[in-house]
This record gives sequence, C-alpha cells and structure tokens, in this order.
Amino acid sequence: MNQNSDKMMDIKNIVLRFGGVVAIQNISFDIFKGEIRAIIGPNGAGKSSMLNVINGFYHPQEGEVWFRGQKRKSMKPYQIAHQGIARTFQNIALFKGMTALDNIMTGRFTHMKKSIFSQMIWEGGASKEEYENREVVEKVIDFLEIQHIRKTPVGALPYGLQKRVELGRALAAEPELLLLDEPMAGMNVEEKEDMSRYILDVNNEFGTTVALIEHDMGVVMDISDRVVVMDYGKKIGDGTPDEVRNNQSVIDAYLGVSEH
Repeated sequence: MNQNSDKMMDIKNIVLRFGGVVAIQNISFDIFKGEIRAIIGPNGAGKSSMLNVINGFYHPQEGEVWFRGQKRKSMKPYQIAHQGIARTFQNIALFKGMTALDNIMTGRFTHMKKSIFSQMIWEGGASKEEYENREVVEKVIDFLEIQHIRKTPVGALPYGLQKRVELGRALAAEPELLLLDEPMAGMNVEEKEDMSRYILDVNNEFGTTVALIEHDMGVVMDISDRVVVMDYGKKIGDGTPDEVRNNQSVIDAYLGVSEH
C-alpha cells in the first residue's frame, strides 16, 4: 500500500431500499488514496449494491457519498466516469463482436473531446486525439500482455482473457478509483494469480486506488490493505486483513467457523 491517509472516498450512513427490502443498512466506511480496499461477505450481503452506490448506478435513500473532499450530488454513471471512477462487472459486459482493441478503446470515451462530426472527417484535431487515445490503449494492451489477441473478437476468447480485456477497458479510462466486481470469478488458479498480479501492479505502478468485491478469501487476504465485511446489508467488520481474519463476527457469519 502507498501509505497515505488522504480519504479519496467517504461513505457515510448509507441506507438503500428496494421497496420493503433493505439492501444496505446504515453502512459507513472510507477508501484511502492509493490503497486496495476489499468488500467481502456472503451471497446476498449487499456488496454489489454498495459498489453500485459508489459508481452512481443506485441512489441511496439515506446517507452521503463524499469523493475527493466534496459531497456528491445525485449523478448518473457516465458523470461518475468523468470524475475518474471506472469499474468492471461480475458478469462480463463486453461487446462480443468487437475486437479486444476496439473494446478497450471504448474505455477512452471520457477523454474524447472532439465532436462526432470532427471525428468522422478527421478535422479539428480529431486525428491527433485519435492517435493519443490509441497510444494509451496500446500501453494498456502491453501492460496486460494481450498483444496476441488485440485483433481477436472477444466472443472468441476464453473466459480468463475476456476478464483481462474488461480490466483493460476500465484501465483505458485512466481512473483514479478502479472498482472491480469479482474480478477472479470463474477463473482457475493460474488465471487468479495473473489477475492478482495485474491488480497489484495497477496499484503500485500507476498509483490507482482499487476497491474490489471478491469471494476468494486467499486473494483478499493477500492483496488487500483493508477489508470491510458485510452480512445481510450490515457492516460486521472493518480493518486490516489480520484484524478481519480474527474478528469473531466475521468468522461466524462469513468464514463459517466458530471458535466460541
């Protein structure tokens, strides 16, 4: 972790309801700049709902979200993206008929300032902008070691490589805060090791702050700086991996091992 006590995001007393169902019950936690922050818990704990609150897809009925020291108003996901927040999804959300390169290019939309007309006729600096965006994308492709699939339609790729392309699309946005929803889901051991390495490298080399949901406790304990634990919409633990590992409430609710 880049030791930095600056709060990038502060989640304060969030309550999220869907009709009569309370998905998130008065949860508060923060995310420090430069850290890897994990959100864990059993199925149905409310983890993805919390990630959707962070990226503006859900709007809580109560509570506040502060980002870079400012209280966030109700915003749409594309406005959140312009603030410097990017994410991947539990179920891969790629354009299956497009190449890996073109999918990753879509992550640059927040950096495309020229009009569609200018891009069509390549005037008004559109060609320069296109070149600059492609340069960033090529660096992402090199970083993720996927040069050999850059021209391959993602629908023809194995699952692990599709997950890597989706990570590439998020990285192409050059986010300050990267949200990862179960980045290891469905992967074999080797693929999990590769993805863990890329996440650590993104954090260490780029200085990108990462918040992730992950069920693989080994991965969480190995790569996270701090962990918040949810169960049935409530927060039952928050701290370093060691503190969470030794929290009896977490042991009972999530790990399923009682030491009473």
